[in-house]
Amino acid sequence: MKIGIAADHGGYTLKISIVSFLKSLHYEVIDFGAHELDDTDDYPDFVIPMVKAIASNEIDRGIAVCGSGVGACIVANKITGVRAALINDHFSAHQGVEDDDMNVICLGGRITGLMVAQEFVQSFLEARFTGAERHLRRLQKMQQLEK
Repeated sequence: MKIGIAADHGGYTLKISIVSFLKSLHYEVIDFGAHELDDTDDYPDFVIPMVKAIASNEIDRGIAVCGSGVGACIVANKITGVRAALINDHFSAHQGVEDDDMNVICLGGRITGLMVAQEFVQSFLEARFTGAERHLRRLQKMQQLEK
């Protein structure tokens, strides 16, 4: 599975740790930046290229990190085909994939601890969309909005 990751200065430190964690689990990681800590950078500059790669099937799933995770989530969901959610609990990390085919997890670099972030990310990446009829029906309704 090819995983994209993107963060601004608010999520930079957590992103670096998550990249190491993902590599230890043998995931292919594409780092969309930031590649250095710069307090003046803006999360859309990194998150938008990553979610465009999701939408074009260049990567399988994405992780977006900013200070709170809120801004990264908002901008990620502006791109057709992206289903991103701000995750603050283990259940939602896998349930969002299983029921809603979530393909981007958003985390708050200033509010999510490293060990918890690793748990959320691993749960997200190991989850699979169930394809149940009711979930497909809901997904199709979302896709109609994107047209």
